[in-house]
Amino acid sequence: MTFKALATTCAAAAFAVVASSSAYAQQAAPAAAPAVSHGPAVPGLCILSVEGAMGTSTVGKYVDSRLQQIVTQVQAELNAEKTAIDNEAKTLDSQRATLAPDVMEKRASDLQVRANAFQRKAQLRDREMQATEQKAFARVAQEMEPAIRTVYQQKQCSALLQRSAVVLANPAMDLTPQVVTALNAKITQFTFDRERLDAQPGAAAGR
Repeated sequence: MTFKALATTCAAAAFAVVASSSAYAQQAAPAAAPAVSHGPAVPGLCILSVEGAMGTSTVGKYVDSRLQQIVTQVQAELNAEKTAIDNEAKTLDSQRATLAPDVMEKRASDLQVRANAFQRKAQLRDREMQATEQKAFARVAQEMEPAIRTVYQQKQCSALLQRSAVVLANPAMDLTPQVVTALNAKITQFTFDRERLDAQPGAAAGR
């Protein structure tokens, strides 16, 4: 058994969950668009950026902030366990010449079991963070749907297009600011915590 390799594996498992779980917060800033002259707004044709409404709304920003807090908690949990495994690996490495072979083999085997369990836990936390993010933003989408319908009717729209599917459009046709205003008036935050997948049926393999 190579203890340095074990430590490297544990480190990779610990930080993979943080990297993947925080991906939702790492959105690339849009490049500044050159000025363009628009024709008149098309009556009845409206556009909406669902992602933009979520990202700029008060509740959307709250969800981002809360997810970052949960990621920090997960990172602290995994780092503490990784450090303990790393330290044990270093200790065993330093005692290689003094421990009896059978004792060394037993302790090395036990440490490998801990390392394997740690990797499974890191993978589980990754899945939990993905489930937490999906559930939280599904709640935002649920709260936003009535706001979209209300603004759609107020603006007397006949069709609503997703802004990502439109190359260019007159900003007067964009309902996003009005939807954000309506959503902000309805909800600004809600309580949620990390999803616990290890408590669900069929999740034993991830423990």
